[in-house]
Amino acid sequence: MRIAFHTPLNPVGDSGVSGDRRMARQLMAALESLGHVVEPVAAPKAYFREADPERFARWTKDAASLRETLLAGYRKDLPRPDLWFTYHNYYRAPDFLGPEIAAALGIPYVTAESSDSSRRATGPWAAQTAVVRHGLAAGDVHFFFTDRDRQGLEPWRNTGTALLPLPPFVALGPDPMPSAGRSGPPRLVTVAMMRAGAKLTSYLALARVLDRCRDEGWTLSIIGDGPCRAEIEAAFAHLPEGRITWHGQLEREATQAELARNDIFIWPGIGEAYGLVYLEAQAAGLPVVAFDSGGVAETVRTGETAFLAPEHDEEALAAALTGLLRDESLRKGMGAAARRFIRSERTTERAAERLAEGLALALHNRSAKPRGKASP
Repeated sequence: MRIAFHTPLNPVGDSGVSGDRRMARQLMAALESLGHVVEPVAAPKAYFREADPERFARWTKDAASLRETLLAGYRKDLPRPDLWFTYHNYYRAPDFLGPEIAAALGIPYVTAESSDSSRRATGPWAAQTAVVRHGLAAGDVHFFFTDRDRQGLEPWRNTGTALLPLPPFVALGPDPMPSAGRSGPPRLVTVAMMRAGAKLTSYLALARVLDRCRDEGWTLSIIGDGPCRAEIEAAFAHLPEGRITWHGQLEREATQAELARNDIFIWPGIGEAYGLVYLEAQAAGLPVVAFDSGGVAETVRTGETAFLAPEHDEEALAAALTGLLRDESLRKGMGAAARRFIRSERTTERAAERLAEGLALALHNRSAKPRGKASP
């Protein structure tokens, strides 16, 4: 099939660094591995930092014009898609294009990582949420990454709209084996951008957790950079000298190589949607220590490949880390289990199998719907 691939949050081909861009590219690669032709939709970013009614009105008008332009092209000389696939339809980045175009062309409408929130349905975000919900009602298949998203999508499940699990997955490169026979204290590693909001909050929590463990033997490698670096460095400055190595932002291959040189991955992960970095750390053979926040639990096997502490319980997070620091056999066993888990269950190949099932179901569901009208 020819698939129109739409990413309202961020254009899939831009140079920005973020987990959503990486997941979008991974989804494209998984679809292409099934033999489909995947074409990114040429559309500007539809992200709303604030509710902004005036901007919403302008965007609604511009989106209507863009829909007509795209439809005219598909009907005339542009290659016509057989299916529309939208990644990440949510209140800050609603899909203004897919439902109407899919209905007009009589093709399936599929989404991945859509989400709905009843508390956004009234108040300043009500207009954006209404657009999201229009897409949810029009969908033939919605793939959900986390159970939290599934719960929000349940009201939209019906005989013509299926909800299917697509567990977070990661495109794996070469399989770097963890360094063997090294001496010295256990090596911790974390990877995250240094920006305001949840990332900064997690870094500050990590500094406090490590302070609770200052009498244990450990070193920490920090991979990441961003506008909050100075504030983050200041938060770690009180820790024993020589414990922290600041790598800055690294390319992906270098990050994977650095992960494999360490023993434990620690990142509080406050508010993480799920976190690709947890998957990559486990693929490199590292046990994970984190808060049970957001969708983090969807990326690990709690108690087998990771220890998750209640969100914001820094004492419990420090205790989990201390247990791994003191038990080399435990951390090696959990690391080996983590490697097996990711490389057998969370690969592009496994994701492609689930996508193939969903696309077949989407074709079936769309064929049963009236042509030229989105589902109510």
